[in-house]
Amino acid sequence: MSVALSWSSGKDAAWALHLLRQQGVDVSVLVTTVNREAGRVSMHGTRRSVLRLQAAQVDLPLVEVDLPWPCTNEMYEFAFGSTVQGLKEREGITGIAFGDLYLADVRAYRQRILQPSGVEALFPLWGIRTDLLAQRMLRAGVEAFIAVLDPTKIDASYAGARWSDGLVRSLPPSVDSCGENGEFHTIITDGPMFAAPITIYPGEVVEREGFVYTDFDVRRGIE
Repeated sequence: MSVALSWSSGKDAAWALHLLRQQGVDVSVLVTTVNREAGRVSMHGTRRSVLRLQAAQVDLPLVEVDLPWPCTNEMYEFAFGSTVQGLKEREGITGIAFGDLYLADVRAYRQRILQPSGVEALFPLWGIRTDLLAQRMLRAGVEAFIAVLDPTKIDASYAGARWSDGLVRSLPPSVDSCGENGEFHTIITDGPMFAAPITIYPGEVVEREGFVYTDFDVRRGIE
């Protein structure tokens, strides 16, 4: 079974890759939606330069699905569905994996948009308790930084912070350890799925459309 992985640039997608590889699943390609105008990963705001370094360090080809901005659900579904259909026809993929943890409506949505292609939606992290998942990832050497947060759910002072044991312990009870309810999204820079770590540098922190973004960039090469 050859599968693609929906690569958000964050820790959960990366851990999904790690688990799939441990299970002997052939992950053959990463698929990422990118805001065409901004040149950044949708929702996470990750620069293409960082995204492409990540793909190099997990040793997988990367398919970037360029989306217009603003982008309707219909536009997204067409672009993503067409990409998956093309990968099925050209690469023979039979499934695409996602890093979702427990949101049933999100799972159902992904399954629905894949239905026309006949490609199976896979959820290798599904149902794992997020407090335990956070511990496992951190103990395994996952390093990630908060790239975007929702200031109505988590204090804006967490913007750009390193996702760590200390940070997880400091979160209020209403905030999920992995940010699964949209409290925050991360950029991963190291972990057991990486051949070598990447170094990123925090820049400007901006509030845009109700979210707080930290602009991480990467110097040329690996340090």
